[in-house]
Amino acid sequence: MCASCFEKIPAAAWRLAQIEKLRLQAQCHNCLSGSLFSLDNATHTLTGLFLSRAGLNRLTPSATPILLISANFPDCDVVSAIGGAANYLHWHRNITHSLLLGPLLALLTVGIFRLARRRIAFGPAFLVALAGIASHLLLDMTNIYGVRLLLPFSGKWFRWDLTPVIDFWIWGVFLVCLGGPFLSRLVSSEIGAGAKRKYPGRGFALLALVFLITYNLSRMVLHTRAVGMLEGREYENSAPIRVAAFPLDQNPLLWKGVAETPDAYHLFRINLLSRFDPAQGEIASKPDPSPAIDAANRTYAFQVMREFAVFPLYRVIPAAESEGAVRVELSDLRFPFTSVALVDRENRVQKAAFQFGPQ
Repeated sequence: MCASCFEKIPAAAWRLAQIEKLRLQAQCHNCLSGSLFSLDNATHTLTGLFLSRAGLNRLTPSATPILLISANFPDCDVVSAIGGAANYLHWHRNITHSLLLGPLLALLTVGIFRLARRRIAFGPAFLVALAGIASHLLLDMTNIYGVRLLLPFSGKWFRWDLTPVIDFWIWGVFLVCLGGPFLSRLVSSEIGAGAKRKYPGRGFALLALVFLITYNLSRMVLHTRAVGMLEGREYENSAPIRVAAFPLDQNPLLWKGVAETPDAYHLFRINLLSRFDPAQGEIASKPDPSPAIDAANRTYAFQVMREFAVFPLYRVIPAAESEGAVRVELSDLRFPFTSVALVDRENRVQKAAFQFGPQ
């Protein structure tokens, strides 16, 4: 579109176009995180496997299967998807990801194995299962989704915003360390050297876990730098209420910056190798309070979204369904999740829904 065409766009339409652009950018950058949660269980599973090979398999002969289950057990909340998308959003990373329920999940894991194998020692097996649960909660804290550790006493989200929900750097190293022992045995058999090890794969398992810790610590340093670039500045002559930086794609040097002011969100694509200019960001204005928004907020679809959203963005636009009706949308600047309500001229909600994606 040429410059003269831009001048012909009314200011209100231009603002809506900018907000829609932000929503589409969020969809592009986070679609893997938003729609492929189940794939992240590969990371949890391999972490459990490496914990076993790194030494926990010395505590109990059933360490590997116990860890494979316990490292994924908190995600048993997936059954809530039977109740629909909004129900899943509410229960995902809910009580099953809390400190209170963690020991119970470990106990259930051991109970399953004691039913199958009566000779399993309870104490070591419980400690191994608890390590698997703890690894799951820690990994979930490193990404931008977060966990609610203090449920049912507090619904506060804990998250470090260090990695995407799915991180291909972790996957890549984990896959190399998974296949390393096979390649090592193949080479040893070809040259006829080396005795069979009692605990095969320990070196690669330790390498994977050391990488995981080092990688997240490195991301923490980069995240702190990205947040520091956003702090201590003014945005359209307003001091920010809060700022945040989220991983952008898979490049550790690229971050999505958000600075919230009383009237708007200011969004930036931050490259840690480039100079940061606070005047170059996109702006998403917050709509004024309205009866239509209040009506939408009373629906279940909006309640669960408000419970989840860190940077909630509302849109109120005319609806084509009926005269005087408006369409109220609520999204989160981290993910392309959206709640939508159709509100008539009497501020009555005709329908409301939530889905994992823009509507």
